[in-house]
Amino acid sequence: MSAREWIASFGDRVSGDESTAAGTGLTLLSAAVAAALVLPLGWLVVDVFALGPRAIELTLAPTTLVVLVRSVALVAVVTGASVAVGVPLAVLTVQADLPFRRFWTVVAALPLAVPSYLGAFAAVSAFGPRGALADALAPLGVERLPTVYGFVGAAVVLTLYTYPYVFLTTRASLLSLDASLVEAARTLNSGRWEAFRRVTLPQITPGITAGALLVALYTLSDFGTPNIMQVEVFTQFIYARYNAFMRDYAALLSLQLLAVTAVILAIESRIGADDSGAYASRGNRGAAALDLGRLRYPATLLPAGVGLVAILLPVAIFGMWLVRTGPGYAAGSMTFSWSYGWNSVYVSLLAAGGALLVALPIALRAAASDSRLAAFADRAPYVGYATPGIVLAIALVSFSLDVLPALYKTIPLLVFAYVVRFVPQAIGSVRTSTLQVDRGLVEASRTLGRSRLSAFRSVTLPLIAPGIATGVALVFLTTMKELPATLLLRPLRFDTLVTYIWRVQEAGLYGKAAVPALVLVLVSGLSMAVILAQEGDRDTET
Repeated sequence: MSAREWIASFGDRVSGDESTAAGTGLTLLSAAVAAALVLPLGWLVVDVFALGPRAIELTLAPTTLVVLVRSVALVAVVTGASVAVGVPLAVLTVQADLPFRRFWTVVAALPLAVPSYLGAFAAVSAFGPRGALADALAPLGVERLPTVYGFVGAAVVLTLYTYPYVFLTTRASLLSLDASLVEAARTLNSGRWEAFRRVTLPQITPGITAGALLVALYTLSDFGTPNIMQVEVFTQFIYARYNAFMRDYAALLSLQLLAVTAVILAIESRIGADDSGAYASRGNRGAAALDLGRLRYPATLLPAGVGLVAILLPVAIFGMWLVRTGPGYAAGSMTFSWSYGWNSVYVSLLAAGGALLVALPIALRAAASDSRLAAFADRAPYVGYATPGIVLAIALVSFSLDVLPALYKTIPLLVFAYVVRFVPQAIGSVRTSTLQVDRGLVEASRTLGRSRLSAFRSVTLPLIAPGIATGVALVFLTTMKELPATLLLRPLRFDTLVTYIWRVQEAGLYGKAAVPALVLVLVSGLSMAVILAQEGDRDTET
């Protein structure tokens, strides 16, 4: 075999396309883009090497270990609590004869539209030492309330705003459940709970696990909520060391946080590995009825209570900030400017456009090829998605200062961070849409003399346009809410909605945050409209 033939054969093997060199080129391009996305994370290792033997000493320092244990404990508590809240809500809104089920479905999902740091901000304003509740109870002689700060407060707030991950993924599994299996178990004299434990639970475990993974990763990477609730976890520890000009130490801590993330992913892969029974049947789906009897109306207290605390309370607090006067509300020099909103929209649009440019070649090749290189290109960007924003920001700061100083604290670097963090949302959406395209339509277009590009433009692109729109919208809306990467990488004197909210929160000027907080909640709510619209036609109402 000649060298040219060997190279052509190798290209066919890695690309999974034996007919054209275009497949090889697209695969290599996708892999190169994916590698470029995760490459800056490796710069953390370079910084850690500068510590020398002190790296081990700092890793095993008592303070570091205490923060590590506290962070892991917070992840475990929030994940467990989210499962305890999310799974019953999913069962109630899918299988139970709950009054106004669709309404309660929307209520149960809406907390995901509120950034958790805004929920924490509202909780402190409502239940803090000088909060609205304390002011209301003062005339009654109540001088002191239990503290809202600390580990418990952070766990409660994070649970309220992350359980929808478990709710939505479990709900999707229940909607795909073959009800005939449950009915068969009931005919074999299995009680309601026994049938759920032996039949339903194994079927929906992958969905529960997927949601629990999202909760765990979010809790581990969250920066704003623990900071506001005054509980020191890894993200705050890293941020404090970075601000103290201890960049090497911050890099070491970032690698430790990445290691914890890897452990969480490994645990999830083992728990979710045995899904042999899940989704295997194609029978009557999602129709298993749960007759609550006289408990129908009392059962609505669960979604109503969650919605009251997680949605109505923050909105009411933000509304109170708009009209209330006095120190912390009308005072202060940090005047809000609508330019902050424009800055948020500007960088979010750039991130969405950049994510689309990156996602298209990767998603198209992943849908068309099963080669290892295409699989690598598809999966590698998820490293950035699983990386906490504070860690990614530290890595990019180090990389830009050491390699490309001209990019330090610039819009391109900030947008690159957003793309690294959120491009998997676009990849998944575009790939799913591409897999649903009938290849026969593309082949028919080619037989009519269309070029490959022309066939893509006239056939494939219109069919995958909804998936592209969904992916772009998700990246845009998620970017609007991103806090730690924005704080560390934004250019000087470049404020967005989230950075302005953060500044006035630190200054205790609650009233100044009212308008941007309400705007951010409104814009974030659009993401829930996208998610619920995708499942709307699968939901069966009674």
